[in-house]
Amino acid sequence: MSDRDNSRDWPAFAGVDWGGSEHQLCVLDATGTRLTQQRVTHDVAGLTELDTALAQHGRALPIAVERAEGLLVEHLQARGHTVFPVSPRIAARARERYRVAAVKDDRFDAFVLADTLRHEHPHWRALTPPSPLLAEIKALTRDRDRLQQTQQATESQLRAILEAYHPAPARLFSSVDRQITLHFVLDYPTPAAASRIKTTRMNGFLSRHRYTGRVPGQVLAERLRENLLAASTGTVAGKSYSAQSFARLLQLLNTQLAEYDDAIAAAVTEHPDMPIFASFPGVGPVLTGTLLAEIGEDRARFPTPATLLAESGLAPVTRASGRSRKVRFRYAANTILREAAMWWAYNSMKEAPWAKAAFRDARDQRGQHYHRALRGLAARWMRVLWTCWSTHTPYDPKRHTTAQAALTTG
Repeated sequence: MSDRDNSRDWPAFAGVDWGGSEHQLCVLDATGTRLTQQRVTHDVAGLTELDTALAQHGRALPIAVERAEGLLVEHLQARGHTVFPVSPRIAARARERYRVAAVKDDRFDAFVLADTLRHEHPHWRALTPPSPLLAEIKALTRDRDRLQQTQQATESQLRAILEAYHPAPARLFSSVDRQITLHFVLDYPTPAAASRIKTTRMNGFLSRHRYTGRVPGQVLAERLRENLLAASTGTVAGKSYSAQSFARLLQLLNTQLAEYDDAIAAAVTEHPDMPIFASFPGVGPVLTGTLLAEIGEDRARFPTPATLLAESGLAPVTRASGRSRKVRFRYAANTILREAAMWWAYNSMKEAPWAKAAFRDARDQRGQHYHRALRGLAARWMRVLWTCWSTHTPYDPKRHTTAQAALTTG
């Protein structure tokens, strides 16, 4: 039975304006009469009070919240309530129906959520509770993304420190966050220490740290001499201490990211939908976990490819008024899913001939800029994924007509 059919039996509608330490609850009946308005704290006693207040109006109520995840949402779902996640933009526009002034009031916001839910619930889709395994994968992939942002910020800080007193390590290898670069910073933290390195010592350093790159020690030694600049004595003393601290921190973050990758790979392997996502070219364990976590298990959530493209931000937005018609980038989207789709498209060009040809055609023949062409390729992959996902079928390039044509012509 759909949410729209169930709505006929709902005796009341609730809105919760959530907060870090307390929440504001408002419950309305079917006519809009306010039944309950109260504040509850975000602790054991407060959530028990929330359960008691909701139970007075029914065992399973529709509840609007400006969140799609978190402890409060999971708590409400565990009690059998139907949670409708509301975008902050939609909530802001809904407030304008009741007040023109931009006044912030938690009690009023809870009322707006409840009353808007009362009117708009036939057009909204309730949040489907994930399986325990999917919840684990989603937590791992999202927290890994946060950890990676910290790692990237730390890398940028270390690069800035090195450029301020000892730029040679930042220009010696392909990137600052590589383990070989970090070992170099720790072994030779000052320009004076690095100045003693010749080809023999460089080869010894590379062997000691198991360097896997293809650049010979002689070339690296020459590159080091070309970039061996030095700041003043005081600056070198202070900055070398900072560089070693950030290098150790970056080593720790790299280790933690690798551990996250292993945890995600282990969890993804157990999920029944894993073969579908992992069957696509360019999709490794981490991307499999991210795509699976953000798309989910509920096939009814995305009844058409267009809904999935809109959610992932790969479908543009058209604004037409009178003689004006503009097609623009879609900002309101699941940015995590969009970034994963873009990485997938980039990786797929190395393994799928048709993907590389489609990207080149968009760039060379249609004049699209790099990211626009990559989004277009990601959208094409996402349509194929939707078909496989909705039918529980792994990807088969022999059944993909576009890929098959590329293989034939190639």
